[in-house]
Amino acid sequence: MNTNSTIRLTAPEIASLWTQYIFDTMSICFFRYALEHIEDHEVKSIYQTSLKISKKHVQEITVFMLNENYPIPLGFTEKDDVNIHAPRLFQDPFYLNYIYIMTLQGMTGYSLSVSTTVRSDLRKYFITCMSETMELFDQSIDLMLSKGILTRPPVISPPDSIDFVKHQSFLTGWLGDRRSLNAIEIGDITFNLLKMHLHAALKVGFIQVAQSQEVRQHFRRGLEIANKHIKIFDSVLNEDKLNSPISWQSMITNSTSMTFSDKYLMYQIQLSTQLTLSFYGSALSVNARRDIGGHYVRLILELLQFAEDGANIMIKNGWLEQPPTASDRESLEKDRGKK
Repeated sequence: MNTNSTIRLTAPEIASLWTQYIFDTMSICFFRYALEHIEDHEVKSIYQTSLKISKKHVQEITVFMLNENYPIPLGFTEKDDVNIHAPRLFQDPFYLNYIYIMTLQGMTGYSLSVSTTVRSDLRKYFITCMSETMELFDQSIDLMLSKGILTRPPVISPPDSIDFVKHQSFLTGWLGDRRSLNAIEIGDITFNLLKMHLHAALKVGFIQVAQSQEVRQHFRRGLEIANKHIKIFDSVLNEDKLNSPISWQSMITNSTSMTFSDKYLMYQIQLSTQLTLSFYGSALSVNARRDIGGHYVRLILELLQFAEDGANIMIKNGWLEQPPTASDRESLEKDRGKK
């Protein structure tokens, strides 16, 4: 007997649905615009599939939320937030890298949604979403490899035998001789660089097409931050003669036409900043070298301030949609006392 219809969704479950709805409506706008310009038929096929999946997600989330009597978020619309007929802003290789990074980040998000979901029908839904995203990730990375545009992470030589840490010098980094990076640290730095290169390229394009001077200035600051982070991580890898991912900033055209609404642009950058914070935090938790840990702490603090300033811009302009919140019991009691 299916009792899902009588079991209310929990706050984490509503949070996952609400967040995914906003993200998928944003993605639909981006995919619709991209499909007007992509010439590579293999890249276009991935985007057509992605668009179909995002539209299906929006429909399914709408049903879940209506059944719980929750209002459907506004999110983003093709009418207000994208000009699909605007000139090309990104080159085809960038579009492929974009879907690669977005699916990489999406798998992390869906795994969290599955782990915080209790109701069986919603668990099945998120598991399906995870499977779809993994398939898109698999297709995108294979296509990037076949086109020779994916920077493979560094390769290290296998040790002669297993070993255990014997000295506290394993943790050093600020003073004295630094030990070489271990595989965990290399992996985290590499994948944070991959994502940061995408964020930097997005900011280059968004600076060109943003309508508000305030928004453009915010993105210029964000680009400076992104390039600084890239430089720091590159220097850490270069010290051990390890290769770094390539930049995508040259894949932006000279278009300055209105392409996306400033609300859309701000959300995309806020999202990328929030995701970067989560990945930096994860890397910090398993990092063992003090100097790298110090980098992560400083860079996280810098991104937190940037994210707060971005949120203030969105609040000021009425662009920050509020998630469902718990009832304010104190206000309810005060209102009752006035009657």
